[in-house]
Amino acid sequence: MHKGFLFFVSALICSVQIYAKVTLPEIIGDNMVLQQNSEVNLWGKSTGKIVSVSSSWSANPVKVEVNKDGSWKIKIHTPKGSYNPQTIIISDEESITLNNILIGEVWFASGQSNMEMPLKGFLNCPVTKSNEIITYAGENKNKIRFATIPRTPSYTLQDEVKGKWKECNSQNAPDFSATAFFFAKNINRALDVPVGIINCSWGGSRVESWLPKDILQNYKDIDLSKTGIEKVIDYKRPLLMYNGMLHALTSYTIRGFIWYQGESNVGHEDTYANRFSTMVKQWRSEWGQGDLPFYFVEIAPYNYGWNEQGAYLRESQFKAQSLIPNSGMISTNDLVRPYENNQIHPCDKEDVGQRLAFLALCGTYGWKGIACRGPEYKSMEVKGDTAYLTFNYVDGGFNRLKDIQGFEICGEDRTFYPAYVKVQGNTLIVSSAEVQEPVAVRYCFRNFQIGNIGNTEGLPMVPFRTDNFEK
Repeated sequence: MHKGFLFFVSALICSVQIYAKVTLPEIIGDNMVLQQNSEVNLWGKSTGKIVSVSSSWSANPVKVEVNKDGSWKIKIHTPKGSYNPQTIIISDEESITLNNILIGEVWFASGQSNMEMPLKGFLNCPVTKSNEIITYAGENKNKIRFATIPRTPSYTLQDEVKGKWKECNSQNAPDFSATAFFFAKNINRALDVPVGIINCSWGGSRVESWLPKDILQNYKDIDLSKTGIEKVIDYKRPLLMYNGMLHALTSYTIRGFIWYQGESNVGHEDTYANRFSTMVKQWRSEWGQGDLPFYFVEIAPYNYGWNEQGAYLRESQFKAQSLIPNSGMISTNDLVRPYENNQIHPCDKEDVGQRLAFLALCGTYGWKGIACRGPEYKSMEVKGDTAYLTFNYVDGGFNRLKDIQGFEICGEDRTFYPAYVKVQGNTLIVSSAEVQEPVAVRYCFRNFQIGNIGNTEGLPMVPFRTDNFEK
């Protein structure tokens, strides 16, 4: 009886000690990257009354009271980024030590399959030079870290989601988002500090998948009943990605967002720009860090379907820039091969990531002397049988003087013909023998049409149309 009682007491003490430990979401753990020169959030749960946080870079611990529901959240100051691993000790009655932490730049990557697409590629969808890049991934061990959030749909709002930070090596890198990896590699190379990526993507997801219920319920075409949601194919369902994946991450302190999505909203270009800008506004509100930079990718040329629906969605993406403060879009019109007309996952992710990095370096980090935007249509003047077009972001002119492809021109009959294009300084002179009185000009305004003109910095012209003809 005496031995049994002692055993019971010992077991009770052990269980209380285990239960009393601080618990953390997976995103707060070993190998994580924290935003440099910032007040970053840490959070979790505890059965104690006070949680104390000590860091290897500060002599002064910080403390916070635990809420009645057992939750706690605290801000700690971070120093300038470096490659020196740090530690954090979080304690109430007992302590948890977080090891191998890096201080640097943290970016949140999201969207659908072209952001989700890993370095190892998808079935029959390779990433250029992937095997070489994965082989030498260990060179970035203390330079790049990833936390990849698994597909986790939920009909109810979740406060936690799986997703641990991982070092960059040949074992982990195959599952890193290719686009985000190349973005991180370029940011690291330019700033010489570690870069952390939280990849929260789901292939095929629509912009509505990443919006909360209180916004979606205002859209008449969205049925938020469980029956209504289940009528939609799983990867296009509204609400569920926001509930199950994104919401739980909004306390993590970041520098900004990169986004690659739009393919699943093709055919709905009339609502896309507004819903996209609403999504960005909502995200920024939840992160509570002001107008965090938001850089996104134009959907690639692909045979999306009838009536050039892909072109209209790209146009909506371009317009979204004017609705979203502190944002920018890169064009990918030149980054596909002719044989990829039915391949929605183009193999060139390195240039995509690099162009996103150019936007961040210019727009967020204030770098001067580099270009981050390709030529964008500005104005058209018709003189006789010729159209004269001007563009923004062509201070140094264009990258070629002849064999310019992708332009079409039409007259009053709205029948477009391939156009002949000449360069005159920063102006393009467009004409066709079939059109005597030009009315409109289009450039690569097709589902799949690869253009070949850009500025002298090597950034491609953004597809456009001068008209507003109905479909």
